[in-house]
Parts: sequence; structure tokens; C-alpha cells
Amino acid sequence: RMSGASGKVPAAIHLTPEAVDGGPIARIKDGDIIRLDAEAGTLEVLGVDLNSREAVKADLSANAQGTGRELFAAFRAIAGRADQGASIFEVV
Repeated sequence: RMSGASGKVPAAIHLTPEAVDGGPIARIKDGDIIRLDAEAGTLEVLGVDLNSREAVKADLSANAQGTGRELFAAFRAIAGRADQGASIFEVV
């Protein structure tokens, strides 16, 4: 997830299922060629079968402190999925 404007650079702001949930984005590697079609709402990795790759889980423990990150740790821990509004409140 990210917020703010991307200017002239295309940006995929919300992808779901997310990497933390084992979504396809967790299988993308450096050097993969990605096609982003903003009009069609699609993002695809060209020439790669993502199902044949193991999902990677990032160790973000070193990023928990500093620049105010500790202030929002509780919210990050309970935030919902992007496709469900990324809310901290239960969606019914």
C-alpha cells in the first residue's frame, strides 16, 4: 500500500491478494518484466509462471522503529485487505 501522487510514473497502488497473504506479488523477482494496463485494471508478469515460484515472505522486523513507524504499528497489525477497503474496522 502507498499513498500520495505518483506524478507521471504509473503506479499500482493496491494489489490483492497482497504479498503478505501469499498473493502472486510475493512471487515477483527483481528483473521480471511487468505490464501494467491502467485502463483494463490488469498487471501481469511477462514470460513467467508465478505458480511455479515459492512465495517470499519479507522480514520487516528491522523496519519497525524510526520515523514514526512505532506510532502506527497497532494499525498495521489490524489493517484489513486492500480489496476490502484496508480498514481497521470490521467490514460487514
